[in-house]
Amino acid sequence: MISVIIPTLNEEKKLSNILNDLKNQDFLNYEVIVSDGNSKDKTQFIARQNNCRLVVSDINSPAHQRNKGVEEAKYLNLLFLDADSRIPRNFLKNAYNEFIKRDLGVASFYLRFNSKKFIYKIYNFLYNSFCFVFQYFKPLSVGAAIMVKKEKHKKINGFDETIYVGEDHEYARQIKKIAKFRMLKSTFFYFSPRRWEKEGHIKSLLKIFKMSLYMTFYGPIRKKIVDYEFGDFNK
Repeated sequence: MISVIIPTLNEEKKLSNILNDLKNQDFLNYEVIVSDGNSKDKTQFIARQNNCRLVVSDINSPAHQRNKGVEEAKYLNLLFLDADSRIPRNFLKNAYNEFIKRDLGVASFYLRFNSKKFIYKIYNFLYNSFCFVFQYFKPLSVGAAIMVKKEKHKKINGFDETIYVGEDHEYARQIKKIAKFRMLKSTFFYFSPRRWEKEGHIKSLLKIFKMSLYMTFYGPIRKKIVDYEFGDFNK
């Protein structure tokens, strides 16, 4: 019923965690596709060891790798997760049931930063509050956890691979034009703070502010206005 697609690039330290979370789900009708950007570490070995379907590409782009994963998906409902995301035990069952019951075309999830530091509780509140408000007219949807009907994905030709960063938000906004988008209320996912921890909070917040302003006034970010490379923070 669900094809779970995980884009990866040198994720040997994180991939096993999300794969174990998936194995522990109280939901059986799913497959896992690891769409890898030709990793140089043990990422591909871990994917095979865990009986995932493995897709390998020389292009290191989460948008491209998600699209490649969809090409191999056998189910009509897609769930995109990042290798450093974590999910609670009842995540798949609750997400699928609510997604179908509400007849959604695309959905995102409220998050909890995977850290006990108090600052992340503030970030949780702010991000989730923005998501709640904006879901009705201009969705916020991080690629770390997105659920979508495969037919809607194909109708917009998938993720726009020409977008440098923010392709996940634009993806949800494009599908919202042809289908219903909502934030799912029945579950959540744990979002990794590793980029914030390595880069620093002030620098990370300034990047987000700059990207948000650009997208507000100019639209999708198709040029490198900030350093935001895929795989930069997985070591």
